[in-house]
Amino acid sequence: MIGIIINCLAVVAGGLLGMIFGKRLSQEFTAKLNTVFGVCAMGMGISSIVLMENMPPVILAVVLGSAIGLACKLGRLISRGGECLQKPVSKLLGDRSSSTLPREEYLSLLVTTIVLFCSSGTGIYGSLDAGMTGSTTILISKSILDLFTAMVFACNLGAVVSIVAVPQFVIFTALFLAAKAIYPLTTPAMIADFKACGGFLLVATGCRIAKMQDFPIADMLPAMVLVMPLSALWTNVIVPLL
Repeated sequence: MIGIIINCLAVVAGGLLGMIFGKRLSQEFTAKLNTVFGVCAMGMGISSIVLMENMPPVILAVVLGSAIGLACKLGRLISRGGECLQKPVSKLLGDRSSSTLPREEYLSLLVTTIVLFCSSGTGIYGSLDAGMTGSTTILISKSILDLFTAMVFACNLGAVVSIVAVPQFVIFTALFLAAKAIYPLTTPAMIADFKACGGFLLVATGCRIAKMQDFPIADMLPAMVLVMPLSALWTNVIVPLL
C-alpha cells in the first residue's frame, strides 16, 4: 500500500503548503498554473484513452453513466458532502480555512478537488493495479501531480484540501483490498477499457481545472462502474453476433 500512502501524503503536504504560502502567490500565478495542471490532467487522460480496446462499450458507459449520475443528481450530493466536510474544518482552523471565492465557485472547485483526488480513473486504476500486481508506478506518478495541484487548490480552498486525503485513503484502500477478488473476473480488454473510461473523466477534469468547459465530472462517475460489465458484454455477446 506504499503507493496509496505516498499519494495521500502528497495531498496533505500540498494542502498545508498551499494554506501556509497561498497568500504569497498572486491570483495570476495560481490561475496560470491551474491551466498547466489542466493540460497535465488531459495528457494523463489521453494516454489512457489510447489504450482502449473496445470503443462502443466505453462510449456507452460514459454516456449512460453520465445520464444516471445526472438523473440521480450525484454531483449535487457530492457537493453537499464537500460542504459538510468544509464546515468542521473551518471551525477547527478558523480563518486559515476561509476563502474569498463566492460560495458557488467555492463548492464547484471543492467538488473538482474531491473528484480529482478521490475518484479519478488514474487513482482508481492505480489502486487496483497496486493490489493486483504490487506496482506503485501509477500512484506515484499521480502523487507528483497531486502535490502541486493540492498546493494551488489550497490557495483558494484552504486546509480543507488536506482533509480530502482521508476519504481518498479510504476509497483507495478499499479498492486495493478488493483487487484480488476483482482480478480473476477481468480480462486485459476490460482493464484497457476501464483505463480508457477513466481517461475520458480525466480529460473532462482537465478541462474543468483549466476553466475551458464546466463538465459535470461528479455526475460522470457511474461510468467507471458500468464500463467493465459493458466491455465484457460487448466482447462475449455482441462481437460474436457481428
